[in-house]
Amino acid sequence: MIPRTQEQNIRHWLGKGKAIIVTGPRQVGKTTLVRKITQSLDRKTLWLTGDDPETRSLLDNVSLARLQTIVGQNEVVVVDEAQRFTNAGLMLKLLTDHLPQVQLFVTGSSSLDLASQTKESLTGRKFEFSLYPLSFVEMSGHQGFLAERSLLEHRMLYGFYPEVVQHEPQQAQKILNDLSDGLMYKDLLTLDQIKKPSLLVKLLQALALQIGSEVSYNEVAQLIGADPLTVEKYVDLLEQSFVLFRLPSLSRNARNEIRKGRKIYFLDNGIRNSIINNFSPLALRTDTGALWENFLLAERMKRNAYTDYFCNAYFWRTTTQQEIDYVEDAGGRLHAFEFKWQTKKPARFPKSFLEAYPGSETTLIDRENFDGFVGLN
Repeated sequence: MIPRTQEQNIRHWLGKGKAIIVTGPRQVGKTTLVRKITQSLDRKTLWLTGDDPETRSLLDNVSLARLQTIVGQNEVVVVDEAQRFTNAGLMLKLLTDHLPQVQLFVTGSSSLDLASQTKESLTGRKFEFSLYPLSFVEMSGHQGFLAERSLLEHRMLYGFYPEVVQHEPQQAQKILNDLSDGLMYKDLLTLDQIKKPSLLVKLLQALALQIGSEVSYNEVAQLIGADPLTVEKYVDLLEQSFVLFRLPSLSRNARNEIRKGRKIYFLDNGIRNSIINNFSPLALRTDTGALWENFLLAERMKRNAYTDYFCNAYFWRTTTQQEIDYVEDAGGRLHAFEFKWQTKKPARFPKSFLEAYPGSETTLIDRENFDGFVGLN
């Protein structure tokens, strides 16, 4: 098993009377990670899996007395794929309130229902952790920086899903095609909010072709034959189910800053390329710069989540098309980043940005120095 950064973060908070909640996409290793941790505890453990219809039926609207009987003498309880249980929040609340001696682990591949069910019911009773596809940092630790660095183009094309990184391109592509179908549809299409599955597919394809560019819901709606509110709703659902993430525009000072813009990126390059069925080498592509940008931002998101680096993230653009790829606001201090795959020309940060935000740090991220940006010291 490839060591995961979140393992030590989770272990630090064990035994403190709080539920451990691990969320993230399907097939990124949540269950494997929790199993590794619970096995090392050497305590009697009960697994309740939401993917099993019989288990779901047993626990639907369960009473406290019934739950106590089910738990019995177990010291650790794992509720796997908790979002698939009816009234999961109530069940978890009963466990944490009335069985405080039990260490509770909860996993969920979708925050769609899980967040709403646990937000109030487990307020003050939980520690939350996100687990994403493998990171460049984790793979470097597993096989060495130089070996992982040599696979940079491969990672930009096929991404970091655990099963994918173990296979050659042809097999990796098939795995990604299977993954993208399951990841995008298994949870999403069980929701009442998704009325038109074919529209969801068209939306994903449209968004996959616009990474690195500002996205207009109105324009996307016209392109796929939907209304803007439906597009926005579906994008929100896709973000909550860990398929993609949004980057808003920074607008505070300058008059000509874009105020309500957004860019949309995919959590994993391989899933994005699978959606448009394009795994061509970088030398034959016209979207290499966009892939590089998506790769860096996804890795930065992992780095920030795993190190508890709290910041607000943006892109910056003006109506005159001056632009900065990525801006972080941490503690009131802005740090602006430009991403370059080809580094023949030095990055120039717009004078208007530097004047509007004096004291901001600026950094060019390219193939020579990206390792620090994604979390390697």
